[in-house]
Amino acid sequence: MKKRPCVCTYYFPNWHVDPRNEVIHGKNWTEWRVAQYATPRFSGHEQPKVPLWGYEDEADPKAMWKKIKAASEHGIDAFIFDWYYFFDGSYRERCVRDGFLKAENRNALKFAFMWANHNPIYAHPGSYRKPAEPLWDGSVSPETFVKCTDHCIKNYLNQPNYLRVNDGLFFSFFRPKALIQDLGGADVAKLLFKDFRYRVEKAGLGRLNLEACLSDMGWENYASEDTLLKEVGFDSTGRYGWGEYRDDFPALEYSEWFERNKGVAAEMTKKFSIPYNPVVSTGWDSSPRTVQSDMYDKRDYPFGTVITNNTPELFEKALRSISDFMQSEDSTGSIVHLSYWNEWTEGSYLEPDTKYGFKFLEAVKKVFGKQN
Repeated sequence: MKKRPCVCTYYFPNWHVDPRNEVIHGKNWTEWRVAQYATPRFSGHEQPKVPLWGYEDEADPKAMWKKIKAASEHGIDAFIFDWYYFFDGSYRERCVRDGFLKAENRNALKFAFMWANHNPIYAHPGSYRKPAEPLWDGSVSPETFVKCTDHCIKNYLNQPNYLRVNDGLFFSFFRPKALIQDLGGADVAKLLFKDFRYRVEKAGLGRLNLEACLSDMGWENYASEDTLLKEVGFDSTGRYGWGEYRDDFPALEYSEWFERNKGVAAEMTKKFSIPYNPVVSTGWDSSPRTVQSDMYDKRDYPFGTVITNNTPELFEKALRSISDFMQSEDSTGSIVHLSYWNEWTEGSYLEPDTKYGFKFLEAVKKVFGKQN
C-alpha cells in the first residue's frame, strides 16, 4: 500500500478587515456581510449558510485556534492559503500574519501558499448589469515576482510549520499559463523560477516544490501544456476545484457532479508527465455574491449553477473514490486537495455549519485518518 497522501485544504482569507476592502465597501467590512445577506434564489435553494462558530475574525489568533484544532483533529495536514500579491504589495495578508502564525497551536498544522495571480473582481456582490467588474490588475511582472517571493522567503517559507512535500517547500500558482505570459514567456519564467529556487537555498531553506494549479490550462492541448510546465520547471500539477457544471442552470445534484468528475484524476494523471495532485470539492454556490434583489438568471460569474444536495455522506463517497485512486499504481501525486476550507459565499466549505456541524470534517477523518 502506498503512503497516506498529504491532505490539504484551500483556505480563502477574506473574513477579516483589509484596507483594500475598506476602500471599496466601507470601514470594517468583511465578506461575512455577503454571507449574512444571502437568500434562496429558486425553489429548493438552501441559503443562507450559517457558520457554527458565528461570524468570527480570522485575524484573531483565538478564532484561528479553533480552525487549526478542528482541521488537525480531523485528518487535515495543511491549509493552503490563497495568497494575493500585486505590484503595490499584499492583500488579505492579516489572516496568515496576525491570525494563523500567532495562534498558540499553530504548529499543529502546516501551511503553504497558492499565489492567486488573477484580477480580483467586484463580486461582493456582483450586479446583474456588472457581475464581475475587475478591481485591480493581477498580472505579475518579473519585478513583482521577485519582490513577492523575497517577501515570502523572509516571512513565511522560513517558518518551521511551512509545508514540505517530497522534501520541498510547497508553493503553487493559480494560473500558470497567465503567469508565464506575464513574466515574458517560457524562457524568462524558467530563469525566474531558477532564481527563486536559488534564493530559497541561499536562505538555508532547502529546495522548492512548485505546483501548477491548472486553472487556466490542462483541458485541450495537453501535450504542449505538459511540455511548457516541464520546461519552466514545475514539479507537480493540481486543480482548485471540480468543473463540469456550468451548463446546468439553476441547479445540479452533487451526486451527478461527482459522476462527471470522478474520472478526472486518472485522466489528468495520464496526460501530464509531472505528478498530478487530485482535488475533491464539497459543493458550489456563488449566489451569495450576487445582488440579492436582482433576478437570478444564467449570466457571468457569480451568477450560475448551484450544486444541491451536497451531503456529508456523498462527500465521503467522493473522498473514498480519490483515496482508492491515490493508493493505486496509476497515481503519481502525493497530495489530495480539498476544496475548500471556508468558501462560504461560494457554497464550498469544510468548516462546521449549523446544519451539519462537523460532519464534513468527520468524513475526511473517516477516509484518511490522521497523519502520524
